[in-house]
Order: sequence, then structure tokens, then C-alpha cells
Amino acid sequence: MSQILTLRRPDDMHLHLRDGAMLAAVAPESARDFARAIIMPNLVPPVVTGVQAAAYRDRILAALPDGAAFEPLMTLYLTEGTDPADIAAAAASGLVKAVKLYPAGATTNSHGGVRDLAKVMPVLEKMAEIGLPLCTHGEVTTPEVDIFDREAVFIDTVLDPLRRRIPELRVVMEHITTKEGVAYAASGDNLAATITTHHLILNRNHILVGGIKPHYYCLPVAKREKHRLALRNAATSGDARYFLGTDSAPHIDALKEHACGCAGCFTATNTMPLLAHVFEEDGALDRLEAFTSLNGATFYGLPLSEARLTLEKTDTPVIFPEKILSGAGPVTVFDPGFAVHWRVRA
Repeated sequence: MSQILTLRRPDDMHLHLRDGAMLAAVAPESARDFARAIIMPNLVPPVVTGVQAAAYRDRILAALPDGAAFEPLMTLYLTEGTDPADIAAAAASGLVKAVKLYPAGATTNSHGGVRDLAKVMPVLEKMAEIGLPLCTHGEVTTPEVDIFDREAVFIDTVLDPLRRRIPELRVVMEHITTKEGVAYAASGDNLAATITTHHLILNRNHILVGGIKPHYYCLPVAKREKHRLALRNAATSGDARYFLGTDSAPHIDALKEHACGCAGCFTATNTMPLLAHVFEEDGALDRLEAFTSLNGATFYGLPLSEARLTLEKTDTPVIFPEKILSGAGPVTVFDPGFAVHWRVRA
């Protein structure tokens, strides 16, 4: 006997599509199931101006299969040289939906990020004035701070002081990984948080016990089980402050299975079946649509998708592709480590 669940076509509010050969390989994976996605700007070189964002959007659209109904929502990479006027113009044109704050050195291609927040205050004040959201990679990079504490320290020492200084600034706490992140996201106005598929499934034992699993290594790194459970409670609650941002981040296997492997889990291919499994496990299938299709669009002021996506549960486990082949090399698809019986109905 099959079980059917139909919901508005989902939005991915945090997605990496890369560029070139990788873009050509992975863009169709997101376009298959998602209506829209907030596209991350950390290319090499990064997307820092409206002109660059428009050119990147054109490359994404060119990489989509014919007839694909997928809208890339562009962001700009915040630097200490970002021009507030360019930000305002890009937002006014409708092209740019958010600006991304990467603390310098925090994650992939973040070396050009912000080192001194005081230097970007004019940009942040302009964003608050025009209502343009700031998406934060919420980790400090101070060497003496333990990697498992970086998110909590960022909240205390960077995010909270910033929000007290500019309370009108709309902030998305990207890919939260801790119970502290869950609690802070619920603490005030103009604030929301994305949660990834893989952080609902993994804790740090999955990365380290029985040998290092490079395809489970991501940044922010997965934390203790108590934090994973806090994320599950938030995601499945229906609370409008939490919504899906997969942070699906493709790297070729040669760069993951490496002496200094890249951070990121590639979940674009199977996110919706995995989320159906998680929400069913937590008795919250009736709240999956809010997490994937309503809350993010509402926060960003977007119309809700009128298209629909149907998930089907069958007695036979679904076999997902192990890898996506790209012109740059193979990319391993996230393996949750358990049987999944949900699939997206074609």
C-alpha cells in the first residue's frame, strides 16, 4: 500500500550551485524538485556586485533542462569594500534577495569575507533601511574557539550585538546546528533560521565513529545528539521562524576524500524524500509543507508557489543514485545511512 503526500512545490533557502562544469551537473538536481532557491555567492571570484549577480543568474538559467520551472534567487557576497548604493540598486531591481555575511575563513571560498564588522556597518544600515535580509554564516573563526563552540560564540559576540545596534535589520541565521541557535532564532523580531537536511540526520558521531566519513564532513560541523534533537524539534514544530535551507554543497570526490577534505554535503538529489522520512518519524508530516514551502517564502516576502509536488511512500526502499557525474569529476550523493521509502512522484 502506498501513501501519498502533496504539498506546494518547495523552496530551498540556501543552495550552492557552483559554476562551470559543476553547475551544469548539479543545477538539474535542484530544479527537479524545487520551485526556487536562494543561491550562495561564494564563487571564485565571489559574486559581489549586481552586475556579477545578473551574469551568474544567466549562467544558472542556461544550465537548467529545457522547460525547468526553477527560479534562482540571487545574493551578494558582503565584503569590506561593498558599496551600499550597489546593494540598494540590485535590490530595487528585484534581482538580489539577500546579502551573505561570511566571516573570513569560516568555510569554502570565504577568504574574502568580513574581518571587521565595523567596516560594513554602512551597508548593513542601508539594508535595514530597505528591508534587504542579511544571511549569516554564524561562526567565529578565532583560533582559540573550539570548532564545536563557534556558533554559540558567534551569537553572543557578533550577532546579538549587531541586532541590538540595528534592530530593524532582517537576519537569517543560516544552517543553525545548536540548541543555542534554535533558542536565539526564536528570541526576537526580524529574525529567522534555516536548517539543513543533513543536520536533521547527522550528529558528530556519524562523522567520527568507526573511521572518518569525509562525505559527512560539513561546516558548520555536526554537533552532539542533543543539538540534532533540538533542530528536529524546531524544524517539525511548524514555527514560521524555521525553514529549509539545504546548504547542498557539491565537491568532487577527489576533494572530499583528501588529506584536507572540503566541507559540504550534497543533498539536492534526495532532500525531499529524506525530509518526509524525518517528519514522519517525528509524527509531523502535516507540518512538512510549512518547513519547505511556506515559512521561507513568507519571510522573504515571496508569493507562495502555486505548483505542487507529490511524495509517495511505498513498501520497497528507494534506491538513490550514489553519485552525480560532472565534467569536473564525480560528486557523492548524501547517504542518510538508513532505508528510505519515500520518493518524489514524477
